Amino acid sequence: MSTPDPKGAPPRGLPPVGEVSLLSAHAPRTTETPSYPSAALTSTPGVALAGARAPGGPTLPELDPLSLTNAIAQIANQLWAAPPPPATSVPGTPDTSAMSSPPTALAPSPPTASASSPPTAVTPIASEPSAAPFVPTALQPTSSASPAFAPSVPTSSAPPAFASTAAWGGAPLDAPLSFDAVDFLVDPSRDVGLDRILRVPLQEPAAFASPAFASPAVAPAAEPRFALDVFEIAPAADPALASLDRPLEPNVIKSEFPILSEPVRGKRLVWLDNAATTQKPRAVIDRLAYFYEHENSNIHRAAHTLAAKATDAYEAARESVRRFIHAPSPREIVFVRGTTEGINLIAQTWGRRNVSEGDEIVISWLEHHANIVPWQQLCSEKGARLRVAPVDDRGQVLLEEYEKLLGPRTKLVSFTQVSNALGTITPAREMIEMAHRHGAVVVLDGAQAVSHMPVDVQQLGCDFFVFSGHKVFGPTGIGAVFGRAELLDAMPPWQGGGNMIQDVTFERTTFQSAPARFEAGTGNIADAVGLGAALDWLSRVGVHNVERYEHELLEYGTRALATVPGLTMIGTAPAKAGVLSFVLDGQKTEEVGGMLDQDGIAVRSGHHCAQPILRRFGLEATVRASLAPYNTCEDLDALARALHRLQAGR
Repeated sequence: MSTPDPKGAPPRGLPPVGEVSLLSAHAPRTTETPSYPSAALTSTPGVALAGARAPGGPTLPELDPLSLTNAIAQIANQLWAAPPPPATSVPGTPDTSAMSSPPTALAPSPPTASASSPPTAVTPIASEPSAAPFVPTALQPTSSASPAFAPSVPTSSAPPAFASTAAWGGAPLDAPLSFDAVDFLVDPSRDVGLDRILRVPLQEPAAFASPAFASPAVAPAAEPRFALDVFEIAPAADPALASLDRPLEPNVIKSEFPILSEPVRGKRLVWLDNAATTQKPRAVIDRLAYFYEHENSNIHRAAHTLAAKATDAYEAARESVRRFIHAPSPREIVFVRGTTEGINLIAQTWGRRNVSEGDEIVISWLEHHANIVPWQQLCSEKGARLRVAPVDDRGQVLLEEYEKLLGPRTKLVSFTQVSNALGTITPAREMIEMAHRHGAVVVLDGAQAVSHMPVDVQQLGCDFFVFSGHKVFGPTGIGAVFGRAELLDAMPPWQGGGNMIQDVTFERTTFQSAPARFEAGTGNIADAVGLGAALDWLSRVGVHNVERYEHELLEYGTRALATVPGLTMIGTAPAKAGVLSFVLDGQKTEEVGGMLDQDGIAVRSGHHCAQPILRRFGLEATVRASLAPYNTCEDLDALARALHRLQAGR
């Protein structure tokens, strides 16, 4: 692949109408089979290359030669290392017997078409059966309600053959080719872009020995791999895919986090405590070091060079926050220590000025203590009433009951976008619209959302949005509040002194406009710069990439943990971010956490600062494994194996 521009622009050499991304490896990079009951590899590992062609879009050869060569080389390397497909049928997998003859559009044909030929319709990758991670038999979904996550495996040990004489990279394929819904390859010898897709099985490497492929970088005997990588050509016209500007490969991402190579108790560190704090990439660590080595100064007003550099870096970080959450203006971004301080700022400024006796504040059962206690304090001070929207047995907000709580006395609604204890994703936009219909101001707690999904405060329609830097690969002690400009301008300062002052006499003081009026004293300058670097790093990775990858990883982990005897998952909403919260029969949560630590596996055991929602389920604590893009199926296999051993008494 071509290297992304340092400023976050699409990779050089790619046409403006298409971008290349890699949504990668849901399989362990090891030959060890997870020790689940009846464990067996049941899906053909492979490479997926598919395309969604935009009208007038490029043909594949229009990609720059380096990008094309690297893509083909990586495909070849993974094909070379992949084992042959399973020869037996697997109960409960989709029936592919109807695929005995491939569709005409997919059959290989001589390279006679030209770039001027009208494009043939291509089914977008999203409509194909999901290329699920190959998982042990015990992890196969048994319900027909989730077909997208069932591996596609031929039901016959003798798959149908077709067109064995097709040209592949200029060389004939001697082995018969079979049709399988998992494996896609584009024939690079045909100048028709992505109009046709040649689907071939992962057979012995000799079937693909061709000058068109680079030599494999790793011999099968040295490092057998089970790769399930997806290359996509995504039309840039689709705004949902606008951030696909670099590959997402979790093992590559993991290599960018130095601490993840740190052994724990002599074991490989498996960091599954991301909801508490995320680890920091080298880009953030280096940016902090550079600031202290080359830019360190207090900001604003000073006339010297380092002050100007520090001020530029600090305000550039504010712009990075604005861009990341799609706020209209950087003056609507206030730096704080984190989500907790951000909510307290709103409560003690907007709340004190606007909430009166008899008014009502609405929250939900899902809230972190930081989104409960400040409102309790405000209600106690003002004589207001705190009302709580209930959740169902799966951890979802009951929207009808929530709407019943809203009325003419509702001054403010504050709720989480993602539950830190359960992973539930709330229907934030719908809840915000309901609150606005009753004239309420809405605070959205985004602490657990920003690292898992794209955030657009303008589309959400919230009045305030708060989050913490350390939840999104940035430093601790820094966070941000977004507030609509007209609200910030009408809010009194919370603290006094330093940069928030415009003019002071002994008789009176005038204050700066937002955001400076809310940033009293010397701020956390270096960590604000580090937060900006973290958000820029995540933007280059592509938040949409992260969202899709973590969704598949969450499904994999859910199936893995379902095989552990006596394990009960807490929080089973269909819409979830990367949180796996559970209890084990006969085991104390703190003891489970301690046992996992012996294996180098870091999880969180306790109430997660969300006691009310756990008590809703009759619990005081759970064990929580939480995900990030540097996690892999191998991490979740390690967790499941350790829990199996614990339950077996070993």
